[in-house]
Order: sequence, then C-alpha cells, then structure tokens
Amino acid sequence: MQQRKAHLTKEETRRYTVTFWKIVLGCIAFGIILIFSVGLGLFGTLPSFRDLENPKSNLASDVISDDGVVLGSYFVQNRSNVRYDQISPNVINALIATEDVRYYSHSGIDFKRTFTIIFYNLIGKKQGASTITQQLALNLFQEEGRAHNVFKRFIQKLQEWIIAIKLERNYTKEEIITMYLNTVDFGSYNSFGIKAASQTYFNTTPDKLKPEQAAVLVGMLKGPSFFSPVRNPERSLARRNTVLENMRKAGYLSDPEAEELKQTPLVLKFRPINHNEGYAAYFRAVLKKDIQKIFEEQNIKKADDTPYDLDRDGLKIYTTINSHMQKYAEEAQSEYIRTLQTQFNKVWKGRNPFKGEAEILLEQGMKRSDRYKYLKDEGLTEGDILKSFNTPVKMNVFSWKGNIDTVMTPMDSIKYYKLMLRNALVSIEAGDSPSVGYVRAWVGGINFEHFKYDQVKMGTRQVGSTAKPFTYAVAIENQGFSPCYQAPNEPVTIDGWTPRAYKPIPGYITLKTALAYSQNYVTAYMMKQVGPTAVVTLLKKMGINSPNLDPYPAICLGTFDASLLDMTGAYSTFVNHGVLNEPIYLLRIEDKNGTVIYERKPKVTVALNEQTAYAMTDMLKGVVQRGTGRRIQYKYRLTNPIGGKTGTTQRNSDGWFIGITPQLVTGVWTGAEDRAIHFLSTSQGEGANSALPVFALYMKKVYADPTLKYTKGDFPTPKGGMSITLNCDAYVPKSVTDSAGVPATEPNP
Repeated sequence: MQQRKAHLTKEETRRYTVTFWKIVLGCIAFGIILIFSVGLGLFGTLPSFRDLENPKSNLASDVISDDGVVLGSYFVQNRSNVRYDQISPNVINALIATEDVRYYSHSGIDFKRTFTIIFYNLIGKKQGASTITQQLALNLFQEEGRAHNVFKRFIQKLQEWIIAIKLERNYTKEEIITMYLNTVDFGSYNSFGIKAASQTYFNTTPDKLKPEQAAVLVGMLKGPSFFSPVRNPERSLARRNTVLENMRKAGYLSDPEAEELKQTPLVLKFRPINHNEGYAAYFRAVLKKDIQKIFEEQNIKKADDTPYDLDRDGLKIYTTINSHMQKYAEEAQSEYIRTLQTQFNKVWKGRNPFKGEAEILLEQGMKRSDRYKYLKDEGLTEGDILKSFNTPVKMNVFSWKGNIDTVMTPMDSIKYYKLMLRNALVSIEAGDSPSVGYVRAWVGGINFEHFKYDQVKMGTRQVGSTAKPFTYAVAIENQGFSPCYQAPNEPVTIDGWTPRAYKPIPGYITLKTALAYSQNYVTAYMMKQVGPTAVVTLLKKMGINSPNLDPYPAICLGTFDASLLDMTGAYSTFVNHGVLNEPIYLLRIEDKNGTVIYERKPKVTVALNEQTAYAMTDMLKGVVQRGTGRRIQYKYRLTNPIGGKTGTTQRNSDGWFIGITPQLVTGVWTGAEDRAIHFLSTSQGEGANSALPVFALYMKKVYADPTLKYTKGDFPTPKGGMSITLNCDAYVPKSVTDSAGVPATEPNP
C-alpha cells in the first residue's frame, strides 16, 4: 500500500512538473505572441521608422531679431531644442546618476534593474524601472500618458520596450539623452525641456548650469510640482541633495564636492515665461496672424501635406527688428507716457469726461466685457447685471507703477481704463541703407498683458496735420510750385468747405513756412490749386491704404484714418529719394530642420521724383528747426539734421509725430482708446507734446548706442543736383521772408 502511495506520488509529481512547465512555456509563448502582437500594432499603432526619424513634440517657434536675439516664442508648451554640446555635463551626469546609472551599457531596457525593481515592488517598496530611453519613448509617442488600468499599463510597458529598442537602433546615446532633455516637463510654468527650465528657474542657458542647479532640475523629474523649487522649496532642497549624493556615488562628484554643495542654500532666479514675455509682444501677435495668412494663401505645408502649426512645429522666424532699438523704443514710451498720463489725469480731476457722446462708452465697455457675457449666459437680467457692475469686487489693474491689487466696481474699472492713454511707435530703416524698408522697432501699445490691440498696423486713427506734406508734394511735383512760393494765409472755401485755423500768421507766407507752422489756410489754398484727386493718387502710391481715402478737399488737413505703419512708411518715401520701399518686418521662416519654407520679397514703387522728395525733406527739416517740432532741439538737444511733422486731430483726440533722419523714419501716435476721450487743451493734446517727446527720447537712446552706427549727418542731395530753389532768402524780399510775422511761441499743429 505504501509502495503504491509512493508510486502515485511520483506520478503526481511528474504530472505537476509537466503542468508547471506547460504553464511556463504557455506564458512564454503567450508573452512572445503578445509582444509580437504589440509589435504589429494590434494594441495601438507604433511609430514607423519615419516617425522615429522625425519624432513629434510640441516645439515652440522662435521669433528672432535681426541681431540674433530671440524676441519671444509661440507655443502650447514652451519648448525649444538644444544640441548635446549645448548642455552642461553637470546635467548629463545628474540625470544618469539618478535615473539610469547603466545608461551607456544597456540597449534601451535594463533587464537587471527591471527584475530588481520587480522584487522591490513585491515586498512593498515601489520604484520605477524605466530607462531614460523608455521614458523618452513615453514622452514622444504615447501622448495619452501613463495608463491606470493594469492590463493597459502592461501593454504600454511592452510598447515602451519595443519603441526604446527601436530608438537605440536609430540614435546614438548622446542623441537619445538630448532628445529626452528636450522633451521632459519641468513644472507648471510653461517650462518644457532643459532650455526653458534653465531660463525659468535660473535665468541662464543649459550649458551654464552648475552641479547644484542641474541637481534641482533633474530632481524635479520625479515630480515636477511635488519637487518644485518655487512651490515646495524644502522638498526641492532635499531632493537636490539626493541627486548630488547619487552623483557622488556614481563618481561624478568627489566626496568633498558633494558635501560642500549639499550645504549651499537653494538659490533661484525665477523668471516664469508666458506669451507676454520678451520684447515686441504686439509685433509678435501681429506677425503670428500674418504668417498664418501667408501659409494659407500660399498653401505652404509640411512634407506630409498637413498645415504648419506655429505653436507646435518649432519654426525659426527671422525678422528685421533690432533688439536694442526695440528696447529703446519701449523704454522711451514708458518714460514719457507715464508723465503724460499724470498730466491727463490732472486735466480731468474733478470733471466728468463721460458726458454727451462719451456717455455711451461706459455701456459699450460693459457689454464688450467678459463679465457681462458670463452674467448674460447665466440668465441675469439687465438690471441685475448693472447692479453687479456697480458692486465693488477685488481686481488687479494696470498702472505705470506696476499692477495694483485693489477693490473697485467693474464700472469704475471701465472708467479707469477708458481714461488710460495709449501710445504706439514704429521705426523704419530709410535712405541709402541696404536694409531700407526694414522695421527696426514696433511698439503697438503700452502693455500687452492688459491691452491687446495693436496700434501700429491694426489700429487706424485720424492723421491730422501729418497729412499736409502730401498736398505740398503734389504741388511741387505736378504743378511746379516752389517751397518758396508765397501763398495768402487767409480763409479759403472749396466746394462749400472752409477750414478753421489756429493762430494764423497774417499775410503772404511761403509754403515752407506754412508747413513749418502747420498753417491750415495755406494748405487748403494749395489743395484748391492741385485738387483732391491728385492728392489721393499720391497717398495711395505712397502706401496709405485707408478705407475712407476719398477725393474730398478736407483730406489735405488729415480728416482720413490711417495706420501708423502706413503713415511712417509713406514718410520714408521722402527720405528714400521718392521711392516707396514697402515696410518689411518678416525676412524668412525655417522649419525645425533649418529648411527655408518662406522668404519675403520686398516691393518697391517709385512715387515721387528725387528732387521733389528732397524738397520735402528740406521742408520737414524746417518744422524742427523753427516750427511746431522745435522742442526737439531746444528741449531734447538733438541739433543734428532731423525733420518731421506734428499732427493733432479734432478736439485733441490724437497726437502724432513722424520724424525723419537720413537713416531712420519713426512714427509715434498717442491717444485714448476712444476718440471721445481727449485732452481739454491743445497745449497738452497737440502732437508736439503728446507724441514728439517719445520720438526724441527714442532717438537719443539710438544715437547713444555706438553698436547701431546711426550717424548725425545731413540728408544727401540728389545726384543730379537741384533745380528747385530751397533758400527762400535768395530771392524773396525781406518783408515777406520766413521770419516775417512768425510768432515767437510754438504754435499748434
């Protein structure tokens, strides 16, 4: 009986053994079939060889200045790639020591570490087993992130293995670690990739990261928010020291070095990045729309026939903007407009600016607001909405001293912003430069975070007296008038229209004097001689594309609307010897591989003959030498040859100044958001006070920078000489010279 039991035991043992091996072999076979199925894409498409060669990632597109500075970026994730040689060895060492110490010896999967981690997880010590290559595979090709379902996570792990092995076959170790560092997430401050992280947390570049800084960033990879040096500095410090210890164990740091670095405090130069960061925010916003329009109209697409995405495709956008000049323009605006705002506030102190036609501005402002739309969607009545707008709430508002946390009613905030002055500046290369027509500075408003509307190209306003030179140019070009021609400075009527004039100079005065002192009567007189059609024709030839540019007499005084960009471009025609070089600000666009996908071709139009153009520059110099622009010399001490024209519109709603030098033409506009809000006095609202100072401050900064190489020479005369007489004293009697009857004070434009 005992023998039988023993025999049965052997049989059972054999049977159990066979069963065990069947299960093992079955599991192995199942695993092989499963891996094969995963490899075939039955559980989800795996990247092809082409995908591995061109991995998808959300790469920021950089907007680059003419002098090689990144002005800003377009991004969903603020990610820009760097090369391996642009990454500090401290980062590489910290990463390998912490995440994958056998990185250089495995082929994508560290099986030794995998089985060790499985053991640790079985005894309750959770640890990750993914190599750097596997983590890269997850970052690049599994956009849904880590699965929570056990089976799905197992499939995902197999996919990671397969992709990791493929990556190892297609890329070098240096390329893989570079790709990884370019794709990892460093927290909730739009910092994706080592380049953005270096800038965000330490305001430096990846190649300059010190060991302790590299340890902070690598430490964040385990949990970007949990180990954030901004949100959780104590955890970040402890994690940093763990990474430094890992570097010591791996031999990247000596014992004394590691101990010394562990004792150093956590020092950040935190600079969060967003779409408003960088110079030329208004310019970049306009440029983005322009590029999207170009891509659509010219059908510019990627190799796979899909449209380019500026926020994801890592394009390099090369522009004409000079980073130094852009900085000076923004500084000049900030310096003066805050002062002008103080003047403006004093004007309206104790007064109600929202009377008459301005009263409707408050209702319009309310109905355009996001708050109104939200309350309307919630089903509130107009009465309840109005009550809400008159109930004080906490809010953050813009001021020239910085953003202010305050309590006010939403209606009061509308009033506050309606009384906030806006300003814009654009500066264009001119003259004989090979870069003629290049836009060097573009300031579309006072603060892009709070006021998104661009006033350089998108906004159009009434141009006022800046339109006067075009009538004189037609008179000189088409009918042979001389700048020294004497015209009666008295009321004139054209087709029932009679202009008004501010402090007219009595008697006969030259056209030169009339422009210098912005005399309306003489300008209207010349309009009567040349006709509005000829003026409109010239305006269009000079690049002004205004929707209300119709041939009526009052256009000689600037009653039409135009953009600052168009007006400044038109004035550059005078400096460019009569040739309109259409303002250009986009040079070319390259894809992420450096292939040029778009290149801008400049447009050139002859608008005036060279002698007329030079005569106009001479007349515009007179505006600065003795006319409405005279404060450039006596207040700002810019005594080199400069011309320009001030402009002030009805009720002092808009102030303009367009200044010309032999190498630059710069236009400035100032006004409130709505024309119904304006200065009460011409002395404060005129272009000479509201716009000219920004130009003067900007030019002083430009001239003070020797790297820009802008000279203070005079405008070059035409190569063939001049047949138009510019020196009026040469033949005009003393009693009617430019000096006769000219008031000593600075008259209004």
